[in-house]
Amino acid sequence: MKRISALLCLAALAAATIAGCASRPVQAPVVDRTPPAAAQSAAPAPAPAPAPAPVDTRPEFYTIRRGDTMYGIALDHGLDYKELAAWNNLDDPHRIRPGQQLRIRPPAGAQEAPVTVNPITTAGRVETHPLGAQATLTTEPARPSAAQGAIKSEPLARKLPYTPENLALLQRGDAAQSPAPVAAPPAAPAQAVAPAAAPRPEPAAKPDAVADEEDKVDWGRPAQGKVIAGFTEATNKGLDIAGKPGDPVIAAAPGRVVYSGSGLRGYGKLVIIKHNKTYLSAYAHNKEILVKEGQSVVKGQKIAEIGNTDSDKPMLHFEIRKLGKPVDPAKYLPPM
Repeated sequence: MKRISALLCLAALAAATIAGCASRPVQAPVVDRTPPAAAQSAAPAPAPAPAPAPVDTRPEFYTIRRGDTMYGIALDHGLDYKELAAWNNLDDPHRIRPGQQLRIRPPAGAQEAPVTVNPITTAGRVETHPLGAQATLTTEPARPSAAQGAIKSEPLARKLPYTPENLALLQRGDAAQSPAPVAAPPAAPAQAVAPAAAPRPEPAAKPDAVADEEDKVDWGRPAQGKVIAGFTEATNKGLDIAGKPGDPVIAAAPGRVVYSGSGLRGYGKLVIIKHNKTYLSAYAHNKEILVKEGQSVVKGQKIAEIGNTDSDKPMLHFEIRKLGKPVDPAKYLPPM
């Protein structure tokens, strides 16, 4: 009997335990999907440092040697020969002598003339008209009409049911006051808009970065022929490009013509273009020159025709001068 009672007690205890477990709510697992703080506050990659501006190592004065010309001195120092003559108070650029010193840097208070390229404009007058322009129309006020079963009063445009009495009142101007207008349904409350973040102030440009930006040149090919001689610092100061007499010679970059003539021995008919304070380009051995000194040119403009002046065969000799020093044009031009 005692054994039966013990078994009954154990059975009751087990049933109570199962019922208690079943009554407890089962909670779903919680997954934290918040991105880690490091990913949210990742710092932007630092901007690359600008390339340093070219250093001007030209001396302040140059001593003239036998055989020098003002044009050659200007080319060798990346200058406009007219500016060079002005800095040295020379009325005639041809009257120089060996041993004479020339200032090749601007004197105090003077600067090199900036290179400006005038935009190409089209001939003729251009007329403009505002979009959506409409003529002003004058209309008479509409008069009351009973055609649609309702009449309108002017200028308030009140609608009254059509009756002979209302029509008579409107015609006399003694129409009764219209009923109170029905209030428009309230507009939906405007959603709160977060204030726009204040723009970050741009850091002031560093002088070196500004100078580097001013010295950039967008170079293009000066001719379409094949390169027959490359740059060598000792014997060839540029590229020799083959061509037929009369083939176009085009400006490799925008700039101002600072020389046009045949005053430099070994170059024949020559064009020199100043692009900025750092770069010049030279185009030699031309048959014909199509630009004048002081003229602004744009990239791709025809400036001359290939020839063989001071050369044993038709070709274009092309140079790029950086602060007067010849550099390899192949490093600046598109693939040729």
